[in-house]
Amino acid sequence: MRVPVIVDHAPSPPTAPSWTSVPATATTIAAVRTALPPYRYAQDELTEPIGDLCLPPGADRAVLRRLHASAGVRTRHLALPIERYAGLGDFGRSNDAWLAVGLELGDEALTGALEDAGLQPADVDLLVCVSITGVAAPSLDARLAGRVGLRPDVKRLPVFGLGCVAGAAGLARVHDYLRGHPDDTAVLLTVELCSLTLQQRDDSRANLVAGALFGDGAAALVARGGGRAGPDAAGPSVVATRSRLYPDTERLLGWDIRASGFRVVIDAGVPGIVRDHFGRHLRAFLAEHGLTTDDIGTWVCHPGGPRVLAAVTDSLGLPDDALDSAWRSLATVGNMSSVSVLHILQSIRESRRPEPGTWGLLMAMGPGFCSELVLLRW
Repeated sequence: MRVPVIVDHAPSPPTAPSWTSVPATATTIAAVRTALPPYRYAQDELTEPIGDLCLPPGADRAVLRRLHASAGVRTRHLALPIERYAGLGDFGRSNDAWLAVGLELGDEALTGALEDAGLQPADVDLLVCVSITGVAAPSLDARLAGRVGLRPDVKRLPVFGLGCVAGAAGLARVHDYLRGHPDDTAVLLTVELCSLTLQQRDDSRANLVAGALFGDGAAALVARGGGRAGPDAAGPSVVATRSRLYPDTERLLGWDIRASGFRVVIDAGVPGIVRDHFGRHLRAFLAEHGLTTDDIGTWVCHPGGPRVLAAVTDSLGLPDDALDSAWRSLATVGNMSSVSVLHILQSIRESRRPEPGTWGLLMAMGPGFCSELVLLRW
């Protein structure tokens, strides 16, 4: 598969002095809550059932079994019991299941995050809702508003198409909004039921990789503007963000829309693009804030898969354990697309909250091909 050649003519950004404190316009992350479906499976419990769904009768399953064994996934949660997937049949039934389960998980994540933040649904001024695994009009956020008790004048922004990068990009856009509305409270809700996009009788490598790697879940993040965050806010705070599109890479990652639904596109060139270009762009972003990779104490990286995580580690010259939180998330719940970075951020906040004043970087990549960086400070 041909890997696009990227020529970057952008000048190097000037180096700025180091930040000595979090700016007054910073966004504070008040809470993060993940919601997972109750149907949890060990990876080896899913290999043969997924083979029954995707492969023609009598097909050799050696490649399928190798992919499941090497995906870095030990357990995953599915939207439905595995035996129900064969009966979905078409895109309409799969999308109906996405809507029903997505509303349940979205409700759980959203109300749980608000409770953790000590807030009520009526306190929410903006709800950004992202998903790439189903479609609905009215959108998920509109259907959830009355169900959970959001105000009738709540601002809503449903987002489709960002995929795995949407957890980071959604947080970045929430930060953009709160810089202009510092007295507001915003919620980012991510709902991804990746298993419902699995294509039956499709033995393409991309479909088999997706069947080995992806899991289902939802997550909500509550963010407050600088005018709302008190001096004792636990954080972390969002200091700055950076978006990046890589030219001529549109076919590396995404969907082909078919009568059967969303047919996944996953090109083998993704790790190469990451290894060749991601580190340079990330270092330039940090340099604008007087920082280097050595200054980052906490890495929150989307677990795109073993090869992608290895490419990120190599491109940044990180210690082997720097992305341990991403590897643990991949092992316990699989790649949950936009939900994953929020799941990782929640685990970091709950298990080993960094010391005040330390830096973090939240990062993800997705269709476009693109990346999103969010500079954090505790």
